[in-house]
Amino acid sequence: MLTLFAETAQNAPAVKNWWEYGALGYMDAGGPFMWPILLLAVIATGVVIERFRALHLIAIDAEALRRQVLDLLHQDKVEEAVSLCARSHGPVPAILAVGIHRYNLLRRLNYDPTKIEEQVVKAMEDYSSHISAALEKNLPILSTVASVAPMLGSLGTVVGMVLMFQGITEMKPEDNIIKKAAAGIQVKLIVTVWGLMVGIPAYMFFNYFMSVVSARILEAEETASQLVEALVLRLALVPDAVAAPVPNPILNPALPNVRGGPN
Repeated sequence: MLTLFAETAQNAPAVKNWWEYGALGYMDAGGPFMWPILLLAVIATGVVIERFRALHLIAIDAEALRRQVLDLLHQDKVEEAVSLCARSHGPVPAILAVGIHRYNLLRRLNYDPTKIEEQVVKAMEDYSSHISAALEKNLPILSTVASVAPMLGSLGTVVGMVLMFQGITEMKPEDNIIKKAAAGIQVKLIVTVWGLMVGIPAYMFFNYFMSVVSARILEAEETASQLVEALVLRLALVPDAVAAPVPNPILNPALPNVRGGPN
């Protein structure tokens, strides 16, 4: 009887520990390269959530805002136009606020209309680089994750294969080399699979965000062109608008005290 129990215990499969099951089991089987891949997955997830939130906050009806601002400019309500842009979020109101603010400042200083147009265009071009940087924030991190995660997976697999073949060379003659090699290859390929599982979604999200950023930048450029055309038309049709002083709400209590524009 004791001999039977001993043989049964010897032939029974080894009991696994709790960390050898599920995802933790894959992490343990994949080796140390699995942890950097997991860290990259966490970073990529954080960037995706942050970019979705940021782009959602600046999702406004840019066409409607452009019409309102241009209508206010045609009515010579510059302060109201700047205030409207200041209350909105996104690249379109930002580029409008910069251009109108520069136009208003130079008009107060009685600049030449040609000089006003040149300075307004320059101000918006200079600010466009800040808009691009804000829209592309953290996207280089996502691009890095998309490139590095599959590389880490391949590196982990190659290192594991080297160690596995080193172990095969030290096998005993009676060991089944095919079975041992197949089991080792299956385990080491887990690292490549996880690397691709992290890298592919990161690459897809990066391309998606870049397409959204490109659309926003194009929208801002079109807005800048429309603003310049509106200002040039106004300066041409109303030449006295340059020399005419703009009412100051601080000096005139009858006017609302409206402030806006970029800091």
